[in-house]
Amino acid sequence: MPIIVNLDVMLVKRNMKSKELAEIIGITTANMSILKSGKARAVRFSTLEAICKALDCQPADILEYIEE
Repeated sequence: MPIIVNLDVMLVKRNMKSKELAEIIGITTANMSILKSGKARAVRFSTLEAICKALDCQPADILEYIEE
């Protein structure tokens, strides 16, 4: 898939665990795992907004397009 999820990179940069982020934004750790692994088929804008707010970043810091 040409969309790469760099959520794990941002978590390391912010020194935050995925479980902590999941609690902050109000999703399950299972759904956080799906997002981190890039296996999610969709991401709600409200979830993306909450992630960006919690990590103090932009959507482009989390999502990247790489042509196959």
